[in-house]
Amino acid sequence: MSVFAIALLVGTGAIAQSTATITPPTRASTAAFEGHAGFIKSVEGKVNVVNAAGVTRPVKAGDPVAPADRVETDKDSGASVVLRDGTMIVVGPSSRLDLKAFRFDSTTQDGGVFIALLRGSMRMITGLIGKKNPDAIRVDTQTATIGIRGTDFIVKADDKV
Repeated sequence: MSVFAIALLVGTGAIAQSTATITPPTRASTAAFEGHAGFIKSVEGKVNVVNAAGVTRPVKAGDPVAPADRVETDKDSGASVVLRDGTMIVVGPSSRLDLKAFRFDSTTQDGGVFIALLRGSMRMITGLIGKKNPDAIRVDTQTATIGIRGTDFIVKADDKV
């Protein structure tokens, strides 16, 4: 089992420890990714991002992620994504996650996150949007839509319905 899979499934694993040091983003820290939803924080194995035009590109740590991008991981691969509001998403092995919509105003801290987990697994730790307005976080799977009121949760979606 990969490090990402273990960290994703173990609530007190390495990812949980590292998130304790995540501080809310500042205007200066998000300026470099203005116009983007966030960035790839870490990658293990083969991870691709597919943009809204259908162009696929392999990603590495530090690459930007735009609204409407899809993150795809291979078997034994994983990635963590940090959105501009400080939300952290850990995408597990053999996963496909669509960032359907993301908006965030760093001045008012208003915004929304809409994610579709098409297959695989993810762990999400919400940032400023979830703290200010928990109803603004939404996760879809093939069988359910989840309104998130918590700040740290795991979702798993089978690709067969």
